[in-house]
Amino acid sequence: MATLRQRNKKWQVQVRISNYGAISKTFINKKDALQWAKEKEIELQRHVIQFKPQKFPITKILIEKYINNISIKKKGYEFEKYCFNNFLRSSFSNLPLNQVTTQHLAKYRDTRLKNVKASTFLRELNLIRHFFSIVIKEWGYPINNPCKALTKPNGVQTRERRLTNEEYNFLVKGNYPQQTLRHIIEFAIETAMRRGEILNIKSEHIKGQTLLIPQTKNGHPRTIPLTKRALNILVNTQLPFPMSANAVRLAWERLKKKGNIKDLHFHDLRHEAISRFFEKGLSIPEVALISGHKDVRMLFRYTHLKAEDILRKL
Repeated sequence: MATLRQRNKKWQVQVRISNYGAISKTFINKKDALQWAKEKEIELQRHVIQFKPQKFPITKILIEKYINNISIKKKGYEFEKYCFNNFLRSSFSNLPLNQVTTQHLAKYRDTRLKNVKASTFLRELNLIRHFFSIVIKEWGYPINNPCKALTKPNGVQTRERRLTNEEYNFLVKGNYPQQTLRHIIEFAIETAMRRGEILNIKSEHIKGQTLLIPQTKNGHPRTIPLTKRALNILVNTQLPFPMSANAVRLAWERLKKKGNIKDLHFHDLRHEAISRFFEKGLSIPEVALISGHKDVRMLFRYTHLKAEDILRKL
């Protein structure tokens, strides 16, 4: 059924059918608004005939289909499966797809934020939004994406953690016996590579003074230049590095405790490396080539230049 109202000398018309959401549009002329409403009412009625409420599958079934057909093809499959398993425990996952509303998701958001950080929920929300996008665009269910009107949580902050000179000296030159871990840490600072990328390095990936990274987070292989120190580390160590991801994580935590280093993530070494690249005068395209960022705007999340270094240039 259509609703027509005048606002700011324009005509806003909304067409809504129960359980199927609403669509709206604004016109200058009332006649055009009425004509559009009539056409959309006919179009939505056709959808009602084609997709009767009982024909909409239960949301839970489609989520499981998404996990088994979409998520499983991604490198982040385990994380996506974990996120969707949380979503599946919600009561409204048992509702027909067309009955899941923004209000349901808002309640889910508020519940999740009691247990996870805002940044973590934001990652989950991106997955949920993509799920509904696939359902609508590729699987052909005529619903509105309930994520679009959902307010994102406050408090999502990007990290600005940089190493102090003392922390760098301890991690790279400090008196501790784990030489492999020391090499991994220093190599991360030299190259801005992620932990998983570093642990997958093989001898055949080294070509002169460049390194091929065949498996990356975004799925696009890249080749990066190596500093003399980075190349020296690879030449003088066993490849792949003889540590698993979990072993690096545990050793990293023990090392921080020994050095009394607070609030430092291994991924912060990537932040540190990219910041150092910029401080050396590399351009944004040059840094993007090394870091692998496809959207150069993302580099501003990682780059936190020191004011004193900029002052010296001025």
